[in-house]
Amino acid sequence: MKKAILVILGLILIIVAVIYISLWTKPENAKTDIVIAENNIDKIDFEKLDSVRVAATTMYEGDMLKKLMQGEQYRDEWATPVKVPVVFLDRLHGGLSIIKKGGGKQTKSLRLKNDEGMVYTLRSVAKDPDPLIPEFAKTVGIENIITDGVSAQHPYGAMVAAKLSDAINIQHTHPSLAFVPKQKQLGPYNEVYGNKLYWLEYETEGEKNWSDLENIIALIDTEELQEEKVKYGDSLKIDTKALVRNRLFDMVIGDWDRHTKQWGWFLQKQENQYTAIPLASDRDNAFFSIDGVLPSLISSKNIQPRLRPFEREIAYMPGLVYPFDIYFLKEVPKDVFIKEAKYIQTHLTDAAIDAAFAIWPKEIYTLHGEEIKEILTARRDHIDKYAVQFYEVLKTKEYLLKPLKGSDDVEIPSDLYRCFECL
Repeated sequence: MKKAILVILGLILIIVAVIYISLWTKPENAKTDIVIAENNIDKIDFEKLDSVRVAATTMYEGDMLKKLMQGEQYRDEWATPVKVPVVFLDRLHGGLSIIKKGGGKQTKSLRLKNDEGMVYTLRSVAKDPDPLIPEFAKTVGIENIITDGVSAQHPYGAMVAAKLSDAINIQHTHPSLAFVPKQKQLGPYNEVYGNKLYWLEYETEGEKNWSDLENIIALIDTEELQEEKVKYGDSLKIDTKALVRNRLFDMVIGDWDRHTKQWGWFLQKQENQYTAIPLASDRDNAFFSIDGVLPSLISSKNIQPRLRPFEREIAYMPGLVYPFDIYFLKEVPKDVFIKEAKYIQTHLTDAAIDAAFAIWPKEIYTLHGEEIKEILTARRDHIDKYAVQFYEVLKTKEYLLKPLKGSDDVEIPSDLYRCFECL
């Protein structure tokens, strides 16, 4: 009996020892995630890692005085490490090659393509606002205030916006987070683009249809759409219902920055008719938060009317109406705005909102998640009122008499002034 007990105790000790060793030792090639910092990033062998924990940037951290004067914004979100997959281009989507570099004035990006012709984009999560700083700001030494303004953008708002888009059946670019280490596949871009956090998403231009839409012959930008209108005339129409729904959704999520270059279009052909279906990109300004003495002054409707804060109520609708809206939506009847607002209210349910925010890492959601959800829900509840306001402001606007402009002054041929449906 004693011998049997001793044998059982011995087996238990062996099992405990095996478990202990397995927990505290790892094979040399084990794949785990570690926190990336400036003091260790060049020492890490990313080939052995599936994922890492990395912060978008720590450049917006500040003391109490800075937060008082320039706002709390989303400083903590920018500086909080989140777990993301490590990506090597030659193993992604069958292998991706670089077509060209791109990006706006603040964002670094690379356009990529696989052997099947599918086009993707890597867009940096961290921003470089230096190109936006005017010379006078540098002269008087206030460039830091302008640079710091990026902290009002939520670094991870785009992924929630995409999930919310699914709930109301509007197209999006399916952004996902990825850490891209330095690698030979980056070629001449390795030093500048390597070891950074990116959004990996579908591109808004290309010949391959990656969506669930049928009969798509191309994905084009707004400038190309103008050319197609000249070519096809009345046989080309805009899906104005979808565009109205998109623009009302912009208001729900507080994305005030919706200029011409942030829209792509699915070109759909059915018999001899063509329809352009809108595709919103670059959701970096979703949930744009403004507080602090200086940002609140700058966002005044008398100083910067487009800079609308993400609050429970939209305080100045004229600031949200772009020349883009005049060109594409001025001839749309009022009832379309009302119906699309009702659609959003019906389909963007509390459950859908909860599901969208559940994709944020817990450490990010804990910071401002509940507050953002509350504001978003309030905006959804009143989007029918805002839809009418948007329509009424739009009707007061004159037809375009000069080129429609995007972030880089996209010119439209002179015979395309006025509005799209007027042609």
